[in-house]
Amino acid sequence: MKPDCPYNKLDAPAFWRGSVSANSYADLTPQLPSSLQIDKAMKIASGGSCFAQHIARALQGQGFTYLNTEPGPALLDADARSLMGYGLYSARFGNIYSTPQLAQLIERAYGEFEPKEEPWEENGAWIDPFRPSVQPGGFSSKQRLIDDRATHLGAVRELFENLDVFVFTMGLTEIWRSREDSAVFPVCPGCTFGEYDSDKYEFANLSVAEVVEGFERFHAKLRQVNSKAKIILTVSPVPLAATNTKRHVVEATNYSKSVLRVAAEELRSRHENVHYFASYEIITNARRNDYFSEDLREVSRLGVAHVMRAFFSLFSNEPTEKLETNMAAAPPEKSPEEIGDVDKVICDEDELFKAQAVRSKST
Repeated sequence: MKPDCPYNKLDAPAFWRGSVSANSYADLTPQLPSSLQIDKAMKIASGGSCFAQHIARALQGQGFTYLNTEPGPALLDADARSLMGYGLYSARFGNIYSTPQLAQLIERAYGEFEPKEEPWEENGAWIDPFRPSVQPGGFSSKQRLIDDRATHLGAVRELFENLDVFVFTMGLTEIWRSREDSAVFPVCPGCTFGEYDSDKYEFANLSVAEVVEGFERFHAKLRQVNSKAKIILTVSPVPLAATNTKRHVVEATNYSKSVLRVAAEELRSRHENVHYFASYEIITNARRNDYFSEDLREVSRLGVAHVMRAFFSLFSNEPTEKLETNMAAAPPEKSPEEIGDVDKVICDEDELFKAQAVRSKST
């Protein structure tokens, strides 16, 4: 390399050989330290796709102040509250897979958007179309659902007005929405609850511009109610459970994650209060399959531990307990049992696998 080559002045992180292949992958932190530093006194909230549940658990496990404005009834134990959507995130909103869904959540909380979609009735029980998994078996009456929704949206307002940092994990570009008012559902109506009607619902696969637009709506409203709020964006490394694009699910996954990653970069460059954390890069660049469970979708405990080690090293100087384990010493043939099972997360798209199983039995 000639002396005047610009690359001569770059440090090791700019080179693959110097920062990736020549070192233990378990020690890789694939980005430079963030200008945002969190401490245990700051009120930190989170939301997003299923993978975001790991972030919520790690923050609480390491003693950070995890803001939870909708903790659930005290008479229920932790497992029961979790099944009812309490404690998975900072409020009982369930999984938020896309930026338009996030934007509509904050708009609904402040009365700026009221979806026209009515609650769904299922065998005498009532399902919230925008939080279908938070009440196992459904609500006993439509009025109880409406009352619970009002309580929930109040908790959402309290959350956004009081948090210091919001960690949001973007999961999908594929969405289902109402043809009437573009209200976004977490899952396709009729696949888990409700009834599918092509005259009422439509599919969309968001572009970079549409992902950015959805976040910008959320960001503008958050700044209005909490001007000091900071945001950390991440991209879920979990592949799509299924695609409605008429393409192979692998191709569709790569499109979706690429769009989300580019959108996150654009948003980080636009806003000083928006930061990025490379959890997606850590998992998808792993040199062996140790970071996924047997289904090649769910992230193993080994992968989650690496992600959270990197998170705390980049965003905090606070002392944290050691997060196991080092994959450098693990042989390639190490079994899922030896690696450690995944920590169970609640995902709406699990119902798609059930639908696939039913179809397989009928063919």
